[in-house]
Amino acid sequence: MMLNDKHALVTGGGTGIGLAIARALAAEGAQVTITGRRLSVLEEVAENGMHPLAMDVADEAQVRDGIDAAVAARGPVQICVANAGIAEGRKLHKTDTELWRRIMSINLDGCFFTIRESLRSMTGTDWGRVIAVSSIAGLRGAPGAGAYAASKHGVVGMMRSFAEDFLGQPYTFNSICPGYVDTPIVTRNTDAIADRAGVSKDEARDMMVQMNRHQKLISPEEVAAAALWLCNPLSESTNGTEVRIAGGQV
Repeated sequence: MMLNDKHALVTGGGTGIGLAIARALAAEGAQVTITGRRLSVLEEVAENGMHPLAMDVADEAQVRDGIDAAVAARGPVQICVANAGIAEGRKLHKTDTELWRRIMSINLDGCFFTIRESLRSMTGTDWGRVIAVSSIAGLRGAPGAGAYAASKHGVVGMMRSFAEDFLGQPYTFNSICPGYVDTPIVTRNTDAIADRAGVSKDEARDMMVQMNRHQKLISPEEVAAAALWLCNPLSESTNGTEVRIAGGQV
């Protein structure tokens, strides 16, 4: 198997995109540490080759200690997938400081903490892949989602810069930028949009579907397939870039 016995770490690995990526990596032989804030959720979905770890990516100490424990148990992290994030939208005049900081602390700070701590062990090896799950909102504006879009733009810029830091070394840094994916986040946003816009849940869901150029929701497995390709030994020249999964040109 392509990733036999390599140690992968996937944040937000208990649901949605993170879970699909973790399953794809484990199917290729990786030992996958899956993290999230709720250990019970992780334990419920963990399959062969998947190892639950309770960790809040917004808490620097938890990230440091959690990744240290995972490295002690399964060796250096050679595949880091910084996936954990939240998606909440509000118009500019309704975005308070608390919401802004919460989105930044999870989506941007959490991504940074995860990658930095994973690199401490990865750079002692001869191969590594770092993948951040950003969003199509990290490449363009998103109405009513300034804080979210800013956090995801930050992730893209950070990954481009990290790739420059390690040019010529056996580690790559790439972002995946999906549109609306059929995950629990979409379900939660459906309720929020319906309430905010005064429309039915079906109409709210259709609003998100229409944002994807091919006008359908993306499956988590399609995003996982892109992550798996970035982990292929033959993808070493794909570095500092974004894989766009949005059903058409952006």
